Amino acid sequence: MSRRIFRIVFRALGTLLTVAILNFILFRIVPGDPAQLLLAGARTSVTVQQMDAQRARWGLDRPLFPDQVVDYLSATLHGDLGYSFKFRGRPVADLILERLPATIVLVGLAQMIAILCGVLFGIYAGWRRGGAVDRIATGASMALYTMPSFWLAMVLVVIFSTGLGWLPGYGIYSPGANIGSTDRFLDYLRHLVLPVTALALGLIGQYVVVARAAMSEVVTEDYMVTARAKGLTNGQMLMRHAFRNAMLPVVTLITLNLGYVVAGAITVEAVFAWPGIGGLTVEALNARDYPVLQGIFLLLGASIVLANLIADLAYGLLDPRVRQ
Repeated sequence: MSRRIFRIVFRALGTLLTVAILNFILFRIVPGDPAQLLLAGARTSVTVQQMDAQRARWGLDRPLFPDQVVDYLSATLHGDLGYSFKFRGRPVADLILERLPATIVLVGLAQMIAILCGVLFGIYAGWRRGGAVDRIATGASMALYTMPSFWLAMVLVVIFSTGLGWLPGYGIYSPGANIGSTDRFLDYLRHLVLPVTALALGLIGQYVVVARAAMSEVVTEDYMVTARAKGLTNGQMLMRHAFRNAMLPVVTLITLNLGYVVAGAITVEAVFAWPGIGGLTVEALNARDYPVLQGIFLLLGASIVLANLIADLAYGLLDPRVRQ
């Protein structure tokens, strides 16, 4: 058991190192000179000496391998992700930490709602195959699964914000909301409703499809026939045998989706002007702010690796065969 955990952790660390190196290389092969981006706002002509001084200041005049790679990995281990071009010298880590809470709240709530509703509907639909709940849940989940989240977000804005005027369609607070008051908190919750709904509906479709397929396969296994022959009730069969085995592929989907929480739903945040990691990504893309993009992509890669690590460890708890 301990060897298995050691192998899983060692593999995750190796993958994380590979992600960090690829993340470094990716933004070094992109066309364009970072020094020119740093001096793009200068009001006077930039001389060759100024350009060389800027490259030397940022270490761009040193060999890419191994000097810049080693410096990048060493700085990353110390939490230094560099400095933003667009935000003129602000540390990338500070920018990400500033936007991260809004994304975690938005996508985290959507994930919790989707997991609860999607898994329950999917498990029940797979257990009662061919019933009314199965047909309705399967049809609705397939429809939601195929809908792009940004399109669904725009539909919700048109209906509930522009058309009916029930809920705000952009931002995190209404202009003039009282600071520190209960009204401000309620205003924050009202702004959360539409973006959380847009994200949750798409995720529910994924969970229903995967959970139903897993449960449909489990109920045909020989051990389920044996359990019924022993006289176990439907509830006992579901909880003792079917549910745990059906959760294996669902756990994979849950952990992978949770890994995307830190990156956020870029398109949904863009539609609702939500000030999270997605909005920061769009701003950095428009400004070609490579250090910020590099920091965001590294954070996304690390979150996916961590999610896979959690999934591998969870498999050992759900399936005893994995521990052997």
